[in-house]
Formats: sequence, structure tokens, C-alpha cells
Amino acid sequence: MTIPNKKSVEIAVKKLFKTLFPFTGDITAPFTDTGHKTVRDLLVLIFSGLTDDPVDLTDRLMGRMPEIKTILLKDASFMFESDPAARSLEEVIAIYPGFFAIYCYRIAHELERMSVPLLPRMITEYAHKITGIDIHPGAVIGTPFSIDHGTGIVIGETTRIGNHVKVYQGVTLGALSVDKSKASRKRHPTIEDNVILYAGCTILGGNTVVGHHSIIGGNVWLTESVAPFCVVYHKSEIIVKGKNDSPEGYNFII
Repeated sequence: MTIPNKKSVEIAVKKLFKTLFPFTGDITAPFTDTGHKTVRDLLVLIFSGLTDDPVDLTDRLMGRMPEIKTILLKDASFMFESDPAARSLEEVIAIYPGFFAIYCYRIAHELERMSVPLLPRMITEYAHKITGIDIHPGAVIGTPFSIDHGTGIVIGETTRIGNHVKVYQGVTLGALSVDKSKASRKRHPTIEDNVILYAGCTILGGNTVVGHHSIIGGNVWLTESVAPFCVVYHKSEIIVKGKNDSPEGYNFII
């Protein structure tokens, strides 16, 4: 096995994105596997050190592109409908880091399913580098899926996410421990359909299930399951005093 050149992988990821979403025409048009020789040649070159038949692997991946594009368009539409700041579907696809991270995940997950070594992680780590969003290619994520803002999100390898799930910045879907002996077990949580995970929440453990239609509020730390239709939030006390308020009751340590 030969480790692919990182720069070549990054170029291939960007070129494949442009073939899926050409901004010179109808961005929502179905993908057709024609006129993409440059992308194919680059993929064959990258795959050549990872498989005995790089041409066949390229054909298989490109053959999956029509369905992957359909899924990604559903993701983009969901993000557009969920974000009042979004002006158009094209804006979401062209510039939203959350969408680019989802795109990289969907490609990497497909390669993971094909048992391609190294490359899936290289693709998601590229997305991690430029977006701050870390999605393991082994995670299973339904559609549509929305990431808003995104920076600081971590989604672990054995995470299971349903359909119509929204995730905001700083969310961690992680394991309770990093014991190497648990590598083959389900270590990360399950998020059912129609769940919203607000900024900064942390959900840990392979047995932790967030039931469908639940809302997990910001900064919540969760290590146990939540029934469907629940709202889980962290209650904190915030005290605001004006500059002329009496300092009585304060504890000063000098």
C-alpha cells in the first residue's frame, strides 16, 4: 500500500466537488458521468497505490455520484430552509463550510464502505483542516443533515445519526473513554430522526440514544439516553448589575 499524496487528494476532492456542482450551469441538474476525464485520471492515480484495480474502483465511485449528489442536494435544501440568513441554495453549496464538510463525509463514507484504506480519513481530515468540522468516515448519517456554523464539531466513528437532524457549532458526539480495547465496539451515541443539537452540547457513550424529535440545548453534558420528544437544557444563573449598583454581597479576595 502506498500512501496517497495529500495535495493530490485535496485537489481531487475540490475537482470532484466542481463536477458535482458546476456553477456555470444548473447546479441542481442530475449528475452525468461524462466529460470528467481529468477527475477520473486523478482518482485512478490516487487509487493505484491502494487497490489492485484502480480503474474499477474509480468506475464504482463515479457510478455512485448521481445518488450522492441527490443526497447532497437534500442536505443543502435542508440547510437553506433551516437558516434564515441563507439567501439561496447556491450560497449554501458554494460557501457554507458545514455543507463542504458534509460533502467530504459523504464521499469518504462511500469509500469506507468500499473498504478503501487511508483515503477516507485523508478526505475527512482535509475537511477538518479547512472547516474545523471533524466527522469520522465510519459514522452513519441520514439525510437530510444540517450543520450550521460548524466549527468545533466532532462526530465519532460509531455514531449513528438519523434523518432531519440539525447540529450547531461545538457539538461533540464522542466516546466515554478512549480505551484501545474498545475499538471494535459501538462507542459513540445514536441520534434519532428530527433531533436538534444546539451549540456546545456534548453527548457521549455507545449506549446513549437521543430519541426522535428531541432538542438538546447548548452546553448540555449528556451520558444517558433521552426519550423521544424531550427537551434537555442546562440551567445557569446569570446576574447583571449596573455600574452604580451597590457592591454589597460581593466577596472580595485581596
